[in-house]
Amino acid sequence: VQLQASGGGLVQAGGSLELSCAAFGIVFSAYTMAWYRQAPGKQRELVAVITRGGSTTYADSVKGRFTVARDNAKNTVYLLMNSLKPDDTAVYFCNKVSRRTNGSYLPAWPWGQGTQVTVSS
Repeated sequence: VQLQASGGGLVQAGGSLELSCAAFGIVFSAYTMAWYRQAPGKQRELVAVITRGGSTTYADSVKGRFTVARDNAKNTVYLLMNSLKPDDTAVYFCNKVSRRTNGSYLPAWPWGQGTQVTVSS
């Protein structure tokens, strides 16, 4: 399995970016996928989840600003980020996730390189 995230960059606060993550070597449509991010000195955190049926879940910090989507024909998951804030600065990753009995999500595959998002104030 290989995950390749792209689309990051430098943007001013209030701006927008769209991230993409392509998955290789899997039957992509069968899986729930998620976006994570890791800011410097902080733990990796879950940002958004999209099930194979298209249901979505978001972290409170991005709800109403970020939208996750998927194109199964292209084996790609997207993250549209609007109204960006300096606190959104992080490396963004995607991964397959499974849901635990307590409702939390567990990433399944080795992490790819991620894509850097930097939001200036």
